[in-house]
Amino acid sequence: MEKIATIGLDLAKQVFQVHGMDRNGKKVLTRKLDRSEVKPFFKKLRKCVVGMEATGGAHFWAREIAALGHRVLIMPGQYVKPFVKRGKTDALDAEGIAIAATQPGMPSVKVKSASEQAVITTMKTRMLYVRERTSAINALRGLLAEFGHVAPAKRANVVKLRELLTSIDAQIPEPAKLELLGVFEHIEALDARIERLTNEIAKRVDADENISRLTTIPGVGAITAAMVRAVVPDPSQFKSARHFASWLGLTPRSLSSGGSQRLGRISKRGNSTLRSLLIVGACAVVVRARQKDRRVSWIASLSKRKPFLVAAVAVANKNARVLWALMMKGGVFEPRKPAATG
Repeated sequence: MEKIATIGLDLAKQVFQVHGMDRNGKKVLTRKLDRSEVKPFFKKLRKCVVGMEATGGAHFWAREIAALGHRVLIMPGQYVKPFVKRGKTDALDAEGIAIAATQPGMPSVKVKSASEQAVITTMKTRMLYVRERTSAINALRGLLAEFGHVAPAKRANVVKLRELLTSIDAQIPEPAKLELLGVFEHIEALDARIERLTNEIAKRVDADENISRLTTIPGVGAITAAMVRAVVPDPSQFKSARHFASWLGLTPRSLSSGGSQRLGRISKRGNSTLRSLLIVGACAVVVRARQKDRRVSWIASLSKRKPFLVAAVAVANKNARVLWALMMKGGVFEPRKPAATG
C-alpha cells in the first residue's frame, strides 16, 4: 500500500474497481471495492494521485476523495480510451485510467462544488421539462389529427388545440376528449414549472454581476449566461478564447494528412447543453441580421454566402470567444460602430 503512487478508479453504482501503480508504472494493487468500502480504503491509503473518468458521480467522489488529502484527476473518457488494452472489463478500464493519469499534459476536468452542480441541475431540469412539453404538444397534435383536426405546429398556437378540444363541432368521443384534456393539463403544468425555473434563473443572473455582464452579448440570454458560469467556474483553465470554443465543439474536425489540410464538420465535443444554447441563440442573431440590422452586418453578409446553420455556428463560435474574454478580463460587450459611408 505504501508503494502506491497512482490509483485508477473505475466508477460504478455499487462495485468499484481499483488499479494501483508505483512511481515506475508497475502494478502493485488490483481489487474490487463495494460502495461502502471506497472512503475507508482511501482514508487508509497514503496520499497519491487518483484518476477517474468524467462520468456520473465523478464530481461527488472527487470531492470526497480530495477531502482525504489525495490529488484527484477527472479525465474525459475519449482521452482515457486509447490506454485501455484488449477488450473491456472493469479491471482493464481501471488500469487504463491509472496509465492515463500518469501522462504529462493529460486534459482534466475541474472538480465542481456541490453548489455549482446545483445550478447545473436546475438548468438540466428546465431542459427536461422543455423536452417533455414539446413531446406532449406533438403527441396532442398527432392524436387530434386522428379525428381530422389539424393545428399549426408552433408552441404559440397551443391554445388553438384547447379550442379544438372544447369545440362543439369537434365530434370527438367523450372518452377520447377526457384523455386529450388530460394531456393538455399536463402541458399547462409543464408551462408553469418551466416559467418558475426560468424566473429563478433570471433572478440569479440579475443578482450576480459577473453573470449579468455576459448577457450583453447578442444571442446570449440569462439561461445561457447562467449555464456558462456553472459549467466554467474557472475560465483560466483554457489557454485562449479559441481553446474555449474548441472545447465546446464549435470548431471543425481536422482530417489533415500528408501536408493537406482538410476540415470537416464541427467536433461536437465538450458540454453539449451549453453548445446547443449558444447555437440556438446564434440562430436568433442570424435571423435578426437578415432583417438588415446594421450592428451585425458581417453576419448578414455571411448568411448570404453560407447556409443558415453554418452562419449560426460561426456566430456561436464568436460568442464563445467573447464569453471567455469577458470572463477573463471583465467588462461588457460593446458592438462595433458601423463604418461611416458617403
